[in-house]
Amino acid sequence: MSTATAPAVKPETTERVSVRTGPAIDVAGAAKTIDGIRVLHDVSFSARPGQITALLGPNGAGKSTVLRGIVGLARLDSGTVRIGGRALADWERPLLTAGVLLDPDAVEPRRSARDHLRILAAANGLPKPAVERALSLVGIAELADRRVAQMSLGTRQRLSLAGAFVGEPQVLILDEPHNGLDASAIRWLRNTLRAYAAAGRTVLLSSHLLGEVARLADRIVVIDDGRVVADTTVDGFIGDETADPAAALEDRYLALVGDR
Repeated sequence: MSTATAPAVKPETTERVSVRTGPAIDVAGAAKTIDGIRVLHDVSFSARPGQITALLGPNGAGKSTVLRGIVGLARLDSGTVRIGGRALADWERPLLTAGVLLDPDAVEPRRSARDHLRILAAANGLPKPAVERALSLVGIAELADRRVAQMSLGTRQRLSLAGAFVGEPQVLILDEPHNGLDASAIRWLRNTLRAYAAAGRTVLLSSHLLGEVARLADRIVVIDDGRVVADTTVDGFIGDETADPAAALEDRYLALVGDR
């Protein structure tokens, strides 16, 4: 099976982001039990327009459950999750409101990248050029007719990002978006997300790459054992240790959740 590598993405693609203020994401009192185990305990936080909010926590802390709850893939036992004051499903064309990346493998492997995006676009009333823009943005236009099963992890991740960007949404909700990306693509993603936030949109992401979070995020929400244990700005989280923000963030984070 081929694992073709996608061509490098180009930093100038970030210029395509237009200014449009996005709605906030509000999570209030979210609680969830799975198989008798309480995985979320009264989780509350907000992600605001014009900012990149990073959701941090150890494996199993509840981050993915929170993100799945926000997009309506996990039903909460109690609490509310809202985007611009309503559930994502209540927006007429959800893909224009929120671009979502939760699982790069949640794509039919027999489809081509272009066909996958065409289905997403058609379901949300997007014009055909939106597909080509998204493929170009993430740097896989040359591989667009290749079956997903023939793509490397990094290329599948770029395809999932294309699915998040195809509607030029007001909100981005990304679970570990850096997985499988090489250094060039990580830098491109950093620049693109910064441009989205600078344009007044809302970005919420989870990541285990603390060095990247230190360079990228405006706010940090830390979840441990299903509870919010920190919710502050990056500067507030790091404190006065600014000589090496990445190291300071890592030290503060591990002091909070433990070195596991």
